[in-house]
Amino acid sequence: MTMTPRLRKFALTAHVTSSVGLLGAVAGFLALAVAGLTRQDGQMVRAAYLAMELTAWFVIVPLSFASLLTGLVQSLGTTWGLFRHYWVLVKLLLTILVTIVLLLQMEGISYIAGVAAETTLSSADLRGLRIQLVVHAAVGLLVLLVPAALSVYKPRGMTRYGWRKQHEQRTVLVP
Repeated sequence: MTMTPRLRKFALTAHVTSSVGLLGAVAGFLALAVAGLTRQDGQMVRAAYLAMELTAWFVIVPLSFASLLTGLVQSLGTTWGLFRHYWVLVKLLLTILVTIVLLLQMEGISYIAGVAAETTLSSADLRGLRIQLVVHAAVGLLVLLVPAALSVYKPRGMTRYGWRKQHEQRTVLVP
C-alpha cells in the first residue's frame, strides 16, 4: 500500500516535526537536568526539577509516541517499507528503545519533582538519581541523533525480506 503524494508529504512532515521536536525537548530536558544537578540556588534547583517533570510528561512522552506512530505510518505507506531496509528497522528499534527507557524513567522524574516541590534539595540529596537523569538524557540525545542521521544518509543494505520482496516485484514485472 502506498500513500498519495499529498498524504505522504503530510505524514513525512508530521514525522520530521515530531522527531525533531523530540530531539529538541530531550536537549532542553538535559539542560534542566544539568542545572538541577549543578546549581547551588535552591529555587533554581526546585524549578528545574518541576520543569523537567512537566517537560517529560507533556512534551517528551507525547512526541516520543508521535515519532513512533508517524514513523510506522511513513514506513508502511511508502516504498521504503518497515522491514525492507536495515536503516528503517534500526530507526524503529531505537525509537522503541528510547520510548521504553523514557517510560521507565518517568517514575524517578516524578519522584524527584515531588521531593523538589515539598522541600529544598541540598547538593547531596538524591544525588544518584539526579546524576542518572543527566546520564539518561545525554545518552538519549545521542541515541536520537542516530535515527536522524540514518534518515539523511539512508545507508544501503536490504534485509532478506527486502531482497525477497524486490525479487518478487521484478519477477512480476518481467514476464
